[in-house]
Amino acid sequence: MRFEVSKVLDAIEARLSTDPALARAVVDLSEIVRYADLDGGRPANSVRLGLVVDALGRYLSEENVPVYVVSPRALLSDTDLTSNERMVIRRWADDGKVEVLPMLDDRVFEVAELLGVPVLTRTRGEQFRARRPWVDEPGRLLAAVAGEGGTPVLVSRVGRGDPAKQAERSPMGERLLARVWRCPESNCTSFGSGVDSDSPFADMRTFTSPVSQPPPAVRAGAPSCPRHGAKLKDNGARPAVEVLSVRIDGIVRQRFVVSTEGPVVVGRAPEGGKGVMLGQWLSEDARKWISRGHVQFALRDDGTLTVQDVSTNGSGVRPGGSDDDDQRVTLGRNESRPLAAADVVELYAGVNVGRSKMWATGGVVQPHSVMGEAPTMALRKFDR
Repeated sequence: MRFEVSKVLDAIEARLSTDPALARAVVDLSEIVRYADLDGGRPANSVRLGLVVDALGRYLSEENVPVYVVSPRALLSDTDLTSNERMVIRRWADDGKVEVLPMLDDRVFEVAELLGVPVLTRTRGEQFRARRPWVDEPGRLLAAVAGEGGTPVLVSRVGRGDPAKQAERSPMGERLLARVWRCPESNCTSFGSGVDSDSPFADMRTFTSPVSQPPPAVRAGAPSCPRHGAKLKDNGARPAVEVLSVRIDGIVRQRFVVSTEGPVVVGRAPEGGKGVMLGQWLSEDARKWISRGHVQFALRDDGTLTVQDVSTNGSGVRPGGSDDDDQRVTLGRNESRPLAAADVVELYAGVNVGRSKMWATGGVVQPHSVMGEAPTMALRKFDR
């Protein structure tokens, strides 16, 4: 059973991200783990994060939805969690998958405001209303509750939330996320430089790329490290990014980021384990047609997004997302083309890539669950 729980936690890990361009909601892990009413199990269980992640996927009708997780450091010593769960959360923190802080304060709500994403919580945020009046807006606070058949669903704490209508980043968020920040603690996972080569564990540490740095905390009006509390140094302009989505047979399977730092290859199974792999979602015919590395996306310094065909069989661009085959522009090997805002790249019939904001819905009612390997005994207590 421990092996099965570990597999679930690994599946959950794949949905964790502090990347501002990808995160779709923010949660307080110390709150989520105590939703015992969702499974009737022990007082605290980190696997419940998977239930909430699944609920978010259903709410957005999208596969592989990333969640920004914040946790107080005290959770790492909470004996209501198993030693394995505490170890996994520590690893997530060390790898920059989650944000572990000495004290939460209003960090969860701060992240939500800076990024323009909802908070998954059962609270109403009354204590933060004076500073963050948006907590009273429909869809900004979503509560995970047991729905029909006991399946967790997300409901808006105020009014009726519209999954297709995402809030905008705050002006402060836009300013902070336009810069790269450095923490004076060189080994800081989120804002460190990774230059402490004297450490015996230097090669094992993971550092966040400038492209995907989380938002700084704002303390006394200054950008600060959420973990260490130190004032951050402005290290220059942040690389520009575009968020793209892979849409296969009408279903958004994955979002990914292209930045001015370098191109991204999309294909059946890009070499070196880098790039965006589509093979697991393709039909047999599509796998035969689509090359391991099929198209390459790049973002120029002037903001132009380009696509280059690097395949054997070629690809195409549908201007404005048009379904008219007469308008489709064929790309042969090594041919490239700048992409307008609504252009869609077609690798094979029904296998498309475009800017994420083009598709208001992910097109799937029941996204793949991270809980597929969850043993019932891990969640539910024995009847006595």
